[in-house]
Amino acid sequence: MLIFMTVLITIFVAEMGDKTQLLLVAMAGKYKIPHILTGTWLATVVLNLMAVGVGAALSNYLDMRIIKLVAGAAFFWFAYSALKSDDEEEEEKEMKHHFGPVLAIFASFFVGELGDKTQLSGITLAANYTNHSLMNAFYVFLGCTLGLILADFIGLIAGVILKSKLPTKALNILSFCIFALFGVLNIGEAIRLIFSAG
Repeated sequence: MLIFMTVLITIFVAEMGDKTQLLLVAMAGKYKIPHILTGTWLATVVLNLMAVGVGAALSNYLDMRIIKLVAGAAFFWFAYSALKSDDEEEEEKEMKHHFGPVLAIFASFFVGELGDKTQLSGITLAANYTNHSLMNAFYVFLGCTLGLILADFIGLIAGVILKSKLPTKALNILSFCIFALFGVLNIGEAIRLIFSAG
C-alpha cells in the first residue's frame, strides 16, 4: 500500500500543470465529456502498462525525435480543427463514426504523454519498486494510472467551467492557442533532439 500511495502522489504532482492537463482544458471546448473520459482513460491505461511492463528499457526502443514530430503535427491538426466553422463541423459529424472522437482524443493524449515527464516518472518508479514482484508492479501501475487520472480530471473540470463561462468563439480561440502552442513546443523539441544527436 505504501508503494501505491508513493506512486500516486508522485505522478499526481508531476502531472499538475503539465501539457496534457492543459490539453484537457482545450478538449472540453471541442468534445463531449464521455468521449474525453473514454479516450484519455484508455490512453492512460495503455501508457502506464507500457511504462510498468517495459520499465526503463522503453527509452531504448523509441526515437523521441519521431514521437515529438508526430505529436507536433497532431497538435497543429487539433488547433486547425478548433477553429472550424459550424457548417464544417456539422459535415464532419455526419461523416464520423461514433468512435471517431474517442480515437482522436486517445491519439492526441497518447502522443502528448508518450515520453513526457509523467511517463518517465512512471518508468523510474516501476524500475525502483517492481523488484520482479507482480504485486508491486500492479501497485505501481494502479498508482500511476489513478495519479494521472486525478490530475487530468482537474484540467477537465477547468475546461468544463470555462466552456460554461466563455462564448464558444472565445473558447475555440483558447483551444486553438493551447493546441498550437503544444505543436510548436513539440516540433521545437524534435528539432533540438535532431541537432543534439548530430
